[in-house]
Amino acid sequence: MANAAEVAVIPSLFPVVAAALIDRDGRVLVQRRPAGKMMAGLWEFPGGKIEPGETPEAALARELHEELAIQVDPARLVPAVFASEPLAGRHLLLLLYICREWSGTPRALHADALHWCPPAELRTLEMPPADLPLIGMLEALI
Repeated sequence: MANAAEVAVIPSLFPVVAAALIDRDGRVLVQRRPAGKMMAGLWEFPGGKIEPGETPEAALARELHEELAIQVDPARLVPAVFASEPLAGRHLLLLLYICREWSGTPRALHADALHWCPPAELRTLEMPPADLPLIGMLEALI
């Protein structure tokens, strides 16, 4: 058993959810972070914070509506992979879900642009550090 001196202090955990929206052609939707935000210009999976009292699935459905103007049934979101990454004095826990069903046409409400791409193309895009390890797992799942 580790003694107190060997136990690392963990910064506050910051859980977030994101979706790999996959269209009928097997392409994945990413959005570009707008100017003025942390990591501006980087491509990311849409999603965001889990609010107190929300399940991860409810939070993701809410975020997808707020960011993309689409409706998603939280029960239709499929847990896929997660990433763990230090971020600005906190520790990010990113939960990525697969989403193949939604209603509406995704629009960039809180992003500079949207881009549908084959999973392999994600490797060519500049993405936040937490998103990068998800790419290989996502390729294997699709």
